[in-house]
Amino acid sequence: MDTTLLKGLRILEMVARAPDPCGTTELARKLGLNKSNVHRVLKTLEAASFVRKVDDLGRYGVTLKLWELGQISFARIDLKTDAQDTMKWLSAETRETVHLSVLDGSEVIYLDKIESQEPIRAYTTIGGRAPAYAVATGKALLAWEPTEAAELLAEAMIRHTSSTLEPAALKGELSRIREQGFAVNLGEWRESVGGIAAPIRNADGNVEAAIGISAPRIRIAGDRVAELATLVIRAASEISERLGYRKGR
Repeated sequence: MDTTLLKGLRILEMVARAPDPCGTTELARKLGLNKSNVHRVLKTLEAASFVRKVDDLGRYGVTLKLWELGQISFARIDLKTDAQDTMKWLSAETRETVHLSVLDGSEVIYLDKIESQEPIRAYTTIGGRAPAYAVATGKALLAWEPTEAAELLAEAMIRHTSSTLEPAALKGELSRIREQGFAVNLGEWRESVGGIAAPIRNADGNVEAAIGISAPRIRIAGDRVAELATLVIRAASEISERLGYRKGR
């Protein structure tokens, strides 16, 4: 166990819960810690923007960073709840694995999933990660990221299969995704696995997440791409509406 980290979390929690700003001496006494250790931890938390010094007495209070992180977590919990019925519908319609994903830097995190009903299916785990540029939900999210973010991502891209896009090709792909409203992955992360995804928007119209299906690549081919894309876009639209998004508003 990392005792330094544990001390830091205990101090942060006490400062957050305290009705008034806290000083080093007070925190050390209440937590049974050495004053110099508490002071050092507070300086680290201050550097990371979790706490700030509020007066000349050296007392500390929390910043809005904790609130921001809490809001993100709360929103994601709501997102999972709002998406659940639609995910079940999409799973029943397609018989493929359904994912709900969010973007975290250059990766997507699988926030929720429903397994395919087919005996041969794509394998992923809730909480698992994948390179955003090589999976459908990731590309559906990246398509609406600022240009600078996409350029930074290009520098970190790794070729996972023979189908993984080069940075220049990815740029054109993201443009097409914005035009057509959905993303397709044809073996770009795992050679035999494909996917189709569409973006989910919140009440402000910002892309917050993506919903998509994953399946053996052979089942995402030909005319079925358009058929599946229609269903995925419908699912994304339904969840977006539940989050308060109104197109053209």
